[in-house]
Amino acid sequence: MSDPKQPEKRRIFLVDDHPLVREWLGLLIEREPDLTICGEADDTKEALASITEAKPDIAIVDITLRTSHGLDLIKELQESHAELPILVLSMHDESLYAERVLRAGAKGYITKQEATKRVLVAIRQVLDGQIYLSEKMSIRMLNKLVVGRRDHQSFSIERLTDRELEVFQLIGRGHNTRKIAEELHLGIKTVESYRARIKDKLKLEDGTDLLRHAMQWAHNLKV
Repeated sequence: MSDPKQPEKRRIFLVDDHPLVREWLGLLIEREPDLTICGEADDTKEALASITEAKPDIAIVDITLRTSHGLDLIKELQESHAELPILVLSMHDESLYAERVLRAGAKGYITKQEATKRVLVAIRQVLDGQIYLSEKMSIRMLNKLVVGRRDHQSFSIERLTDRELEVFQLIGRGHNTRKIAEELHLGIKTVESYRARIKDKLKLEDGTDLLRHAMQWAHNLKV
């Protein structure tokens, strides 16, 4: 019989393709008196099936999953579990994905480089119905909203779809078409099609121009 003095624990579902990360998060969360893990998955298909049964209060989702992408999962959860708040916990730079995950329907973004206490703050903030972003990212988004200024390249990048951005990012890391296809679980012709669309949207002349711009953009993200 449960102790009536103890508050009911909030149920958390983890979606991450790394077992060690899920284990670390599980240990972190289970130490908290008001939180508990109710399930976990490493890709979209498993997550969608398990979340329906687990009935979590929040889902913590990574961007890179075993056979799928976190953005796709967020969009699908918005259709099937619209009331479920989602917090993205990822190794990817927040300047690259934070705004996109919010547009997809997530309620927060935090990187795996943050201290564990910040992860707990983010979880509770999203559970309380608020948006969670780092202070740096919040200021950046507010400046963009209020001032409305952005450099030409940033504006062009925003024209890319989520998948095109993934491909552009991998090109910037020096990946060739075959490597990108393997990493994103796509066909080579599909990646070539994405490359062509990116060149068209960014008004780039050829593959060399695409590589140069992608590598420069990837470098600027780190500055």
